Amino acid sequence: MDSQANWREQRREAAAAQAEALERRRASETARARALLTEFVAQMKAKGYAPVPLRAHVVGSGTSYRTGLTGWYLRRNRSVGVDAEGNFYVLGVQPNLKARLLGVQPRPSDPPLVVGQGARDGESIPLHQLLRRRLEEGVDPA
Repeated sequence: MDSQANWREQRREAAAAQAEALERRRASETARARALLTEFVAQMKAKGYAPVPLRAHVVGSGTSYRTGLTGWYLRRNRSVGVDAEGNFYVLGVQPNLKARLLGVQPRPSDPPLVVGQGARDGESIPLHQLLRRRLEEGVDPA
């Protein structure tokens, strides 16, 4: 019985250590992505690209809702954006009558180093490449 208790304790400690390592890696990646976004915002402003109103787009529809945010879209489909302070937003929402009338207030997300990771083939792109592409395209990627 004592060996079983020791084994369970070792497994619990190993799982906790693995979770801590994963959280440290995630925090490190988020910090690097935030630094990339901060630099992107500074470069967009330096090039004279004014932030535009960001809208949240209804998934699978041509409809969009006001957000009260200003910034730059990062993808051509306008599914993600960055505001003028460097906060990252996923701008896809579900249809909602109240949102249609009053708009939505998306919350900033932790920015990923790879945008669209886990999506269909060809939909993921490293953040640094996406930001470089946006700087080259200018204000409106559409």
